[in-house]
Amino acid sequence: MVTEDKDDDLYRVVVNDEEQYSIWPLDKENAPGWKDEGKSGTKAECLAHIKEIWTDMRPRSLREKMDREKRPS
Repeated sequence: MVTEDKDDDLYRVVVNDEEQYSIWPLDKENAPGWKDEGKSGTKAECLAHIKEIWTDMRPRSLREKMDREKRPS
């Protein structure tokens, strides 16, 4: 059984059109709708990278909608 602590497989950080991040096995083709973000490494390294860069968990469309609602008409 693979535990999160002992996962030495390699992953890549992927991002979708809503600017949501995930990890994907390096040896597999990306799932539809996801593209490489540029970082690859161990699971722990990739998750640490996501934690550092993904500071606003709201999907892009929601952030844009909320920004539009803040602006005066």
